[in-house]
Amino acid sequence: MSNIPYPSESQARIDIIEAGRRLYLRGLICGSEGNLSARISEDEIIITPSGVSKGFMNEDMLVRLDMSGKVLSGSGTASSETKMHLAIYEKSPNILSVCHAHPPIATTFAAAGVPLDKAYIQETVMLLGVIPIAKYAAPGSQELARSASDYCQDYHGVLLEQHGALTWGTSVMEALYRMENVEYTAKITMYSTILGFERTLDGDKIKELIALRKNWGISASLGEFI
Repeated sequence: MSNIPYPSESQARIDIIEAGRRLYLRGLICGSEGNLSARISEDEIIITPSGVSKGFMNEDMLVRLDMSGKVLSGSGTASSETKMHLAIYEKSPNILSVCHAHPPIATTFAAAGVPLDKAYIQETVMLLGVIPIAKYAAPGSQELARSASDYCQDYHGVLLEQHGALTWGTSVMEALYRMENVEYTAKITMYSTILGFERTLDGDKIKELIALRKNWGISASLGEFI
């Protein structure tokens, strides 16, 4: 029997609705962009529907799927990025939620093909880590699913080249917070570049901050800052 702490279906639905609302209110998505999912058992996930604003969803709109992508319940059409979510869950069973959004500044870095890999602030080093670039692939494709999922065991998120951003975590809220942190890190990186203050933490300080990750239960490598 699995000892993974899956959320209940009812809690997953509540959290997905709330996370979608926050993404929309913070301007990290617009229109019907973005998608969220939660794994509720070894064999099932809950995912947002396609073609619906994630800021104005209700629980009845959410779709329950098995790990092959078969719809088990829900009247809507599952997200067009379902393959990407399932690939991440398949590759890393400890991930219990995936969040995809188009935060404007982080997506600008994704459009430019530039990773977020400079150590400007402590929190980015300790809690988020490097956010690499996943190679371009068409949205909804198996190629995108493979490209994105390649990073899920060693990082907390990834930029999708010329597309957007993707984060994951052990809960819906953790995946959401990491998406917020990706955009904040992108904003600090942008401002630092514009203002000409490209002063990053040195190697010893980075090592010291990485050593503190154990306090938050972080064991993934999270990449190397430059």
